[in-house]
Amino acid sequence: MVSTARTTTSKLFPLRPPEPTAEQINTGLSACLRVQRLASSQGKRPFAAVLIGPDNSKILLTHFSISHVEHAEASLARLAALHFTPEYLWTCALYSTWEPCAMCAATCYWANIGRVVYAASEEKLLELTGKGNEENFTLNWPCKDLFEKGQKDVQIWGPVAGMQEEVVEESDKYWKPIREGKGQ
Repeated sequence: MVSTARTTTSKLFPLRPPEPTAEQINTGLSACLRVQRLASSQGKRPFAAVLIGPDNSKILLTHFSISHVEHAEASLARLAALHFTPEYLWTCALYSTWEPCAMCAATCYWANIGRVVYAASEEKLLELTGKGNEENFTLNWPCKDLFEKGQKDVQIWGPVAGMQEEVVEESDKYWKPIREGKGQ
């Protein structure tokens, strides 16, 4: 876990519940993978996000990527900001199959989501999609670097061993034909 430890307890930043256990993390990421499989079955890109409540287990919202600008994490964070208070979101966690890109991490930051958990790194995504892939021009900008530039103590877990390999394997069903020039 990475923590920038800049915020203090206040109305906007209430005390967070205990950190999720390894089992809770795996359960949350498994839920993301199920959403990602649904997305893939609908011809969508293999990215998914789940918002988990303060109890570290209740699924509040799910989303998958719709397009190259409507990513799972950013779309879910925007939806969460419409439905829940910033104070409540500070006690929640966004789980994602892939490390949030700069746009998604920033949207989580502004929505005031206090924890981010991801299975596979953006670096692995670049390896999987290949350089110059017009379907996914991956930025080499880890979300922890973005969060460290902010003033909030957003907690980050990822990549998660075991789950990273499973997400990469599952996602390659989508990316391999594109990488090999056979289309999707």
